[in-house]
Amino acid sequence: MIQKLRCSVVILNWNGEAMLRRFLPLVLEHTQLPDVEIVVADNGSTDDSLKYLREQPVRLITLAENYGFAEGYNRAIEQVDAEYVVLLNSDVEVTPHWLERMLEYMDAHVEVAAAQPKVLSWHSKQQFDQGEVAAIRFEHAGAAGGMMDMLGYPYCRGRMMSYVEEDHGQYNEVAPIFWATGACLLMRTRVYKELGGLDANFFAHQEEIDLCWRIHRQCVVDTGRLIVSLPHSVVYHVGGGTLGYENPRKTFLNFRNNLLMLRKNLPMSRLWWVMVVRFFMDYLAALQMLATRQPLNAKAVFQARWAYHQMKKQYAVLRTKERMKNNCIAQRSIVWDFYVRRKKK
Repeated sequence: MIQKLRCSVVILNWNGEAMLRRFLPLVLEHTQLPDVEIVVADNGSTDDSLKYLREQPVRLITLAENYGFAEGYNRAIEQVDAEYVVLLNSDVEVTPHWLERMLEYMDAHVEVAAAQPKVLSWHSKQQFDQGEVAAIRFEHAGAAGGMMDMLGYPYCRGRMMSYVEEDHGQYNEVAPIFWATGACLLMRTRVYKELGGLDANFFAHQEEIDLCWRIHRQCVVDTGRLIVSLPHSVVYHVGGGTLGYENPRKTFLNFRNNLLMLRKNLPMSRLWWVMVVRFFMDYLAALQMLATRQPLNAKAVFQARWAYHQMKKQYAVLRTKERMKNNCIAQRSIVWDFYVRRKKK
């Protein structure tokens, strides 16, 4: 009888040979567990990624084309049968015992469905090592765990809007969170597959937040299913490896997918007024982009709004009342806090 693997670490790659050469050796070095496999799913790369990967001690899954982050991972995880699965970005530097510490916690807490480590900025680490900064900053996409405000804007423990905090141990306790970052997301494979995985329509960006929201919604009928931040596990994320933070394509995906996520997960009793407010706030954001000489990003916001209206009929509106447990949705607006109250933490 073949023993089931404990964990599959799945790295999705698309034309990321340089990142693989830099960070895959560290994954192999710091993930030497007998019941854990390293899987690299190649999303139709046209560079020399496949040539490099065929020389590495990893299980290689080749996909015929670039299916995006969401569908790429879905197709890869279809071929995974471990108890746990980790979605790990190719631009993440892992540290010793990063995985063992998370798996030990998950084994001891059966109510937890998903988790993430503390995610610090790789660029800030380089500055720290060279003595240029006094402390390492959190990384924008994940930090010490993802949260959500009342209008659907995601933020993190350690990051509000564009402001990212330095790590001084202020988030070193295990804590429930609303969403775990797709840069390094540990989940029970059964849960991932039960919920249908990531939404392929999203292609990339905020698809992991949508998946985590669906985990919380399932708490209505299934107590538990918590998502937690595990800061005793640490990784460093480059961030913006495929699309830069101010790339219009990223702006388009973030605005469109955020609206789709609200459509999918908010009950009608909240959805209508949130969408009214977001209508004005999204166009205000576009005007601010125009004022700061970002015309392509402003255009991307208009395109995202139009794309949302074209796609929203694919998702039925929830008619039931929202009764999520431990949902970590803050009854506050981080836009108001950040721009009016000048609150950054």
